[in-house]
Amino acid sequence: MASTRDTTYDTDDEKRRSQVENNAQEPTTKEDNGFEGRSTFRSCVIVGTCTLAMGINAVCAASASIALPTIGKELDIPEERLQWILSAYSLTSGCLLLFLGRLADLYGRRRAFVLGSLSQVAFSLGCAFVNDEITLDVLRGFQGIGAAATIPAGLGILAHAFPPSKARSWAFATFSAGAPIGASLGSNVGGVLTQVTQKTWRSTFYFTAGLSALTVIGAIVSIDADKPSDEPDKRVDWLGAALVTAGLTLIVFVLSDGEIAPQGWRTSYIIALLIIGVLLTVAYLFWERYLERVQDSPNPSNSKWTPPPLMRLSIWKRARGKFAVMQWVAFLNYGCFVTWQLWAQLYYQDFLHLNPVLTMVRFIPMFVTGFICNVIVALLISRVPVVFLLIVGTAATGCAALLFAVVGPGAPYWAYGFPGAILSVFGADFIFASGTIFVAKVALPHEQSVAGALFMTMTQIGTAFGLTISTIVYDRVLSQQSRALGVIPVEGNANAPRLAQLKAYQGAQWTCFAFGMLACLLALLFLRGTGIVGHREPKATDSEETVGQGPQQDVQNKS
Repeated sequence: MASTRDTTYDTDDEKRRSQVENNAQEPTTKEDNGFEGRSTFRSCVIVGTCTLAMGINAVCAASASIALPTIGKELDIPEERLQWILSAYSLTSGCLLLFLGRLADLYGRRRAFVLGSLSQVAFSLGCAFVNDEITLDVLRGFQGIGAAATIPAGLGILAHAFPPSKARSWAFATFSAGAPIGASLGSNVGGVLTQVTQKTWRSTFYFTAGLSALTVIGAIVSIDADKPSDEPDKRVDWLGAALVTAGLTLIVFVLSDGEIAPQGWRTSYIIALLIIGVLLTVAYLFWERYLERVQDSPNPSNSKWTPPPLMRLSIWKRARGKFAVMQWVAFLNYGCFVTWQLWAQLYYQDFLHLNPVLTMVRFIPMFVTGFICNVIVALLISRVPVVFLLIVGTAATGCAALLFAVVGPGAPYWAYGFPGAILSVFGADFIFASGTIFVAKVALPHEQSVAGALFMTMTQIGTAFGLTISTIVYDRVLSQQSRALGVIPVEGNANAPRLAQLKAYQGAQWTCFAFGMLACLLALLFLRGTGIVGHREPKATDSEETVGQGPQQDVQNKS
């Protein structure tokens, strides 16, 4: 008999499929999650608080990025080491997502959210008072831990607070707007604070601390109290957490440091750490697969050495593998979007020599477009197949990179920079909003934060990978073009001719364009049958029909 649930699932065996089917719908009664008895105002505050947390994550990166030249001058940090102010944050915020997401699912998402926000308040203030490079890098790393706790917890809070409905679509669309709007806000406000305040770059950290304090207040007054996890076995896979955290940390470290190491990618410790990081990650995957098999066996072990896996590997196979494709589309899209933003910012400041405020003004269209894009997602997610949003989004972000890949030294902003700022946001908003709704539908109630953390991890690693590859291209093109013009590059390429710098920026943006187009191709080839993932109210004539065609048919066929 056809199912009427608007959900998308696919698992390895009948037992797991039955569990997914029985838990497909989030609880919708007042006793379960308070949705029906909660006021509209309180629901809006919950969404706003979680969205603010998402925005703060982007603000932390963008505001620090636009202040890098000023930080380097005031703290006497060499240019080649400035990126660690950004990388230290991304290391912890990206590599601890899975572990902290699992803890949030087990011990309380509201608790994890509040503690993560308090952590960001404390370490943002700490960053504002530092006077040396090492301390700033260390505190930035601790600041990232707060984001790693709040983002997956926020996703889980929204998934639980809003059962499948139009309200859920609006909630997730609004949450996803936090990333591009936060990035724009961080660039805009960060640029102004850096240039016009007496504390310059330190003011950006005061600003972040203030926003984080607002999330603490919002969480305390609006988010429902944590209820015990419905998972029968609440043991933590500490070994898996150690393996994946160490493995991802080493891999992201190598991606961040490989190009600026003493001998580049041939540096001995870069090679060694890359090998160790890959081995630890592979070991984690084998360990998780072993634990999953133990848990799914007819007589599961209760040994302390066989806790439930941190992440079930079978989740990647859900929806006939479309879950995995969605992760890789997010990986590639964020490798394009965030990388485009960084190189566009450097192009304005280091090539055109614009001050932070003038640079900030050129990114204002991102803020407006980000808001509009998420309204579009909320309106269309329950009306059009999700692949349409994915293809349009990834193609638009790729085209933003294309505009800067062909930009000339005298190119007008209104012909290149303005449309680039508008187009770049489509991919970030469409993919994040659609992806998080899709993930929330695939994940079981007790694994919402882990599933959201996995999605966020892929975007973080994609960002690190995109920055690494584009930096390699930039350095190689800059060196080759300088030599072609008869200039031998010195350390840091400080004497590179202007034409060589332009070609290098273009090369980096061509790399971003490739990431965007590859994401578009993956969506086009492998997600065409995904159908509509947003909730759509069934009509009276649909009582014997499936609500939302597409991947839901997978469940019916298997039933």
